[in-house]
Amino acid sequence: MKMWLTCCSRGTVILLLTASAAWAQATAQMSGTVRDESGAVLPGVTVTVTQVETSVTRTAVTDETGAYLLPNLPTGPYKLQVLLQGFRTYEQTGIVLQVGATPVINAALAVGNFEETVSVEGAAPFVDVRSAGISNVVENERILELPLQGRQVTDLLVLAGAAVQTGVPPRGVPGGVNIAVAGGLPFGVAYTRDGATHNNPQSNTNLPLPFPDALQEFRVATSGLSAENGMHSSASVNAVTKSGTNRFVGNVFEFIRDRHFNATSPFALIRPDGTREDDGLKRNQFGGTLGGPIVRDKLFFFGAYQGTIRRQLPATNIMFIPTAQMLTGDFTAITSPACNGGRPINLLAPFAGNRIDPARFSPAALNITKLLPSTTNPCGEITYESTEDQDEHQPLARVDYQLSQRQSIFGRYLGTRIIIPPGYGGGSDNILKTNTAGSYNLLHSVSVGDTMVLTSALVNSVRATINYTHVIRYQNPVFSPKDVGINLYSYPPGDQFPLTVNNAFSLQQGQATKREEFNTVYALSDDLTLVKGSHQLGFGGLV
Repeated sequence: MKMWLTCCSRGTVILLLTASAAWAQATAQMSGTVRDESGAVLPGVTVTVTQVETSVTRTAVTDETGAYLLPNLPTGPYKLQVLLQGFRTYEQTGIVLQVGATPVINAALAVGNFEETVSVEGAAPFVDVRSAGISNVVENERILELPLQGRQVTDLLVLAGAAVQTGVPPRGVPGGVNIAVAGGLPFGVAYTRDGATHNNPQSNTNLPLPFPDALQEFRVATSGLSAENGMHSSASVNAVTKSGTNRFVGNVFEFIRDRHFNATSPFALIRPDGTREDDGLKRNQFGGTLGGPIVRDKLFFFGAYQGTIRRQLPATNIMFIPTAQMLTGDFTAITSPACNGGRPINLLAPFAGNRIDPARFSPAALNITKLLPSTTNPCGEITYESTEDQDEHQPLARVDYQLSQRQSIFGRYLGTRIIIPPGYGGGSDNILKTNTAGSYNLLHSVSVGDTMVLTSALVNSVRATINYTHVIRYQNPVFSPKDVGINLYSYPPGDQFPLTVNNAFSLQQGQATKREEFNTVYALSDDLTLVKGSHQLGFGGLV
């Protein structure tokens, strides 16, 4: 028992000193020094910052060195006010705090009546002199205005220096990407959203991020990461969803792509009238956002939804299957120059004249050919259609409540559901379509947080997070080995039989097994910031 208590106490100390303080990743902080006109520091000065859009205020008092620090501030535009009896009031606007920013804003007070105000507007860009790492923020303006294929926000991650996309993970909810930053591994990137962990446990990449209209901004940081930037070695991506303000703001949108605006593929299936089939594309992406006050200056809401409905029937799938002539043993057409790029092929002995006795054919192979579609092409070429439909729904809701000047709480929900039916419809449908698997993908992400200003020098933030994912990969039953006369045990459940004939055709390639995945991630974090003189101490824990 004593040994167990010792291990627990040591583990608690290690957790408090080394774990990631995730809350700070969704906020910013402001610091600086207040002096008079002669350059002497001024202690006891009241420094107040006001979030312009919500009227939420935070106050600090300068210490004996004239320094102040305001940690864990929500992102957004701010107004700074500096007040001391016997001096004119100093007021600065145009301050915009981005996620993870740590600007230093100094103020100089002039002697006079504090009812007089010295105003500074249109401040110059702030330089981060406190962070050792390299980072880049993609703000809401660029998120909305830069062109995005399919409105996938993850495409903008490569705007950060030395970041490249190396592919997509094979497992987990669609929307994840493999991003290598500064030569790091793709699974070495920590993703947080609103300060909460947002990594997919299957591939350790990202879970789906909100669509552009619902995302405020994100920061990609690498090189010299602090403990606050997570537990991954390569980089960190810190995203912040939008929040409601004192003004009702919203939008609606719809983006349409249609087959009538697309060129026809030169490889598409030819209709009886000699024209080629189009891809049947009909894609509608629609939704909207709305945010505003429930109780002015106290309670705010933000809601958003995006739906994507795609119907597509590409007719450019090409494979090669046995012809009726080949099934009779006559391989003269398939070995002719017309089917081999101008080069004839001769079957080796004991076959003569490019003919094979049908009695030598495998009964199992013949049974498989009976399930294949037919073709009139002498080379066995077949071009066919296969559906690529997809339904995607993504709702988001957030509520922020300012209980008092010293305490604020928030709750946020993000859902994502993506349904992709399999290409093969079952029964008498073309079994060559089995290379397109179906999937059902679901994400529920919930986070709640509480920030308390215990004293002017002590701020504590707590949050709890639940990420639940349910993923199914499946294919409609086709046939099993025993159905075609092969005495072979099949590991995949149901009537599944992956098959590849080199340079010809394949069935269920890489999609044979029905796979179902459930993952639930619980996270509880605490972030305590203490300002002691000219020092800032941070203590955090994540479980």
